[in-house]
Amino acid sequence: MNQQFILSFKKSLFESFQFEEKALELFHFQASANQIYRKYLEFLKIDPAKISSLNEIPFLPIEFFKSHTIASVQDQQPEVLFESSGTTGQVRSRHYVYDTSFYEKVAQHIFEQLYGSLSEFHVLALLPSYLERTGSSLVYMVEHFIRESHSSESGFFLHNQSDLVSKIDTLVQQNKKVLLIGVTFALLDLAEHYGGRDWSQVVVMETGGMKGRREELLREEVHEILKQAFLLPNVHSEYGMTELLSQAYSFGTGVFQMPPTMRILIRDVNDPFSINTNQRSGGINIIDLANVDSCAFIETKDIGIVHPDNTFQVLGRFDNSDIRGCNLLVL
Repeated sequence: MNQQFILSFKKSLFESFQFEEKALELFHFQASANQIYRKYLEFLKIDPAKISSLNEIPFLPIEFFKSHTIASVQDQQPEVLFESSGTTGQVRSRHYVYDTSFYEKVAQHIFEQLYGSLSEFHVLALLPSYLERTGSSLVYMVEHFIRESHSSESGFFLHNQSDLVSKIDTLVQQNKKVLLIGVTFALLDLAEHYGGRDWSQVVVMETGGMKGRREELLREEVHEILKQAFLLPNVHSEYGMTELLSQAYSFGTGVFQMPPTMRILIRDVNDPFSINTNQRSGGINIIDLANVDSCAFIETKDIGIVHPDNTFQVLGRFDNSDIRGCNLLVL
């Protein structure tokens, strides 16, 4: 019965749907099928049957991904384990993924809705810190993007920045469509050593992350450095995390577009069970409908604000929370 629901629900996410209706449907399923989430609701003395709106849904603190296996599937082995980045001594989040083809389909669907077909791009990835470890969801996603580009020019670059720059210069001269996706510190290194080029037609996308390699900067400062170095009209950003299967993208304004599978709700900073509906800043709660196999309702440690047009901004992190590789920059 569980598997039948999961397969049907996943299929429905690529069709037209009402978000609140689908979210409540998934909540009532996971409130029973997900052992950890079920116990959390019981601890809170929440009766799932009485939940009838998104604002009433309790969100699972993201720390549970560090200490427990968060799963809504039964009698099935995960196909891959995604682990968050972290400094020595930090406990990493673990996201057990039971359907990698679904993750690939969701990630591609979200990207192509905003940017067009991957087959039109040459996808170049500058993700040294992610390539130096295993279990990165970002690397997995970009690997899929590279395959779907069907370009012999697409690929990863570790420390061979001169080869990357030479390749981009050539593709730009040929008027090719290029996506350069990179961790922030590596993109800044690139700007420092190879600036002065006209890459105005290149989609440069930062994923956040200094990894202790450079001084922390405001996102606005990072974007300004990159824009000046490569004559870019804007710098794009990707918002994602190990615990999610959906991603959000910004076209250079620092304002992220929510994909069809994601909604952001803002909670009161002093009361995690109180959802703000007046658009004030607060803690970010995420509903990710793509997290069918794990938990779709996550209380993050990010602080942000939601705008009426279903866009959002990330303003920073709660004090004493782990610095996450994909979200080191603070506005």
